[in-house]
Amino acid sequence: MIIDQLQNAAFYQGLGRRIAAGLCFLAEHDCRTLSPGRHAIDGDAVYALAQEYQTKPRTAGLWEAHRRYLDIQYIASGSEIMGYAPITALSVQAPYTAEKDCELFGGPTAGLGEFFRMPAGFFAIFAPADGHMPGLADGAPAAVRKVVVKVKI
Repeated sequence: MIIDQLQNAAFYQGLGRRIAAGLCFLAEHDCRTLSPGRHAIDGDAVYALAQEYQTKPRTAGLWEAHRRYLDIQYIASGSEIMGYAPITALSVQAPYTAEKDCELFGGPTAGLGEFFRMPAGFFAIFAPADGHMPGLADGAPAAVRKVVVKVKI
């Protein structure tokens, strides 16, 4: 997992051509006004999902992980809390489905799991081994605009 401000995205260009394309997309677009839905970057290899939603209490959150894509989650406006735990510390709650490229988890076990604030202008990169719980309220539930770039690995 990586967390940083979008203004530092150039530091991560060396992680691969597709990650670089996703970060460039975020830097070159005003994500605060990007229309909700899917936006093409490089076909099915890299694409962006613009979202608007209300954050939720931690008790309503679920741990998730993906196998075919990694996530670059960018907060365009608002703020939220995200959780991170290695999937080896989590227990499978809903098995992996290839159609959704998603596996849901319960846990974490042994007290693992970190929660951190993601204000506007920050991004997080979650790899397949990174369980993550996005969309949590930073205090009271509030509106968030987020762009999730899906990067095929």
